[in-house]
Amino acid sequence: MAGIKNWKSGRLLTPQRIGFVSTRFAGTDGVSLEAAKWAQVLEADQHECFWYAGRLDRPPERSFCVPEAFFTHPENEWINQHIWGHTSRSPLVSDRIHRMADYLKTTLYEFIARYDLRLLILENVLTIPMHVPLGLALAELLSETHIPTIAHHHDFYWERTRFAVNAVNDILDAAFPSRDHDLQHVVINQDAQQNLAHRKGLSSHLVPNVVDFENPPPPADDYADDVRKEMGLNPDDVIILQPTRVVPRKGIEHAIQLVRALGDPRYKLVISHESGDEGLEYHQMLVEYARQCGVDLRFFATRVGEVRQLNAAGQKVYTLWDLYRHAALVTYPSLYEGFGNALLEAVYFRVPVLVNRYAIFGRDIEPKGFRCPVMEGYLTAEVIAEVRHILEDAAYRKKMVDHNFKVAAQHYSYAELRRILRTLIGNIATQYGL
Repeated sequence: MAGIKNWKSGRLLTPQRIGFVSTRFAGTDGVSLEAAKWAQVLEADQHECFWYAGRLDRPPERSFCVPEAFFTHPENEWINQHIWGHTSRSPLVSDRIHRMADYLKTTLYEFIARYDLRLLILENVLTIPMHVPLGLALAELLSETHIPTIAHHHDFYWERTRFAVNAVNDILDAAFPSRDHDLQHVVINQDAQQNLAHRKGLSSHLVPNVVDFENPPPPADDYADDVRKEMGLNPDDVIILQPTRVVPRKGIEHAIQLVRALGDPRYKLVISHESGDEGLEYHQMLVEYARQCGVDLRFFATRVGEVRQLNAAGQKVYTLWDLYRHAALVTYPSLYEGFGNALLEAVYFRVPVLVNRYAIFGRDIEPKGFRCPVMEGYLTAEVIAEVRHILEDAAYRKKMVDHNFKVAAQHYSYAELRRILRTLIGNIATQYGL
């Protein structure tokens, strides 16, 4: 730990070498994707970005991988088994939390020193307590170094019932998030902004998720020309895409109800992602419900990946972006979303979207002027008729998706992110007398 400057008392150079920290930066989860977008915008402004996590798919020369920092590391899983669903913890549990936190703090010091970092960006790691020791390590690091830091919060622990009963309220209060004075907080919606102020007494900047609307998607190539065939579809079949994981909060039963109500056997409901442990029973319920409704439901997750490639059987693996290009409609009947990346992606690919008016959509997104069929927890005849109009009237559909693209480009583009990040880093420069 020697040689690490106390940034509060010493001179701080203009932030140019920036370290991103989380449990993982790999794959297509929302945190990894948004962090990559931030880095792209920052690097366009000549900053250099480096990566710390337990699992990484970033450039090796800029990566600092610590396996113990991944939330599925055996030691962290043992800790989680003993703190969630319990109201007290033993001295042994406390000792193992602090031992792991001390080790991770040492690696964080090494990360800062190796890349001569001047600014940290913490991606959801002080927000959702999937890795309590890492959060504790970061809170102590901030208190010891006073390194300027931006905490990018995606979804807080108090938004998840799984964390309601716990044996670590003391650590959650101290570190999730930390109240360190050198920490600038960023949230992705207004509800989070208000709750952070109410629960923690902390102000924050609102930075919505973004897509690169300045650069529309490239024209389709021939790689995915056969994706409909690989789904087992006929030439005149129509893909209605549910681009989410199979978990209860996604409200996929509403998508099944929609396809049933449309009453056209050409309409096929395709789900792009796996269920995971959280949705195994829900997956089975959906299969049975679709059968009862006479809806052709197809799970395509085994053929959808992060990148185009061949699987072990020699079959093509497609990306979600390949599927958007073949979809006539996206269903997004979620009961809750922290923001709604799939919604923006559908708009980006000019695909109309059916939305359930979840809280963040109703408060933050819809007022921007998007045009789409919106349900209020259940399908009405009016919503079904609107969806049918969209699917059957090409001119009407084009007018709608072009309008939505224009609205999103104004509010959720890289240009907006660039403006906000420049302000945040400028605030740091002012705070430290640069």
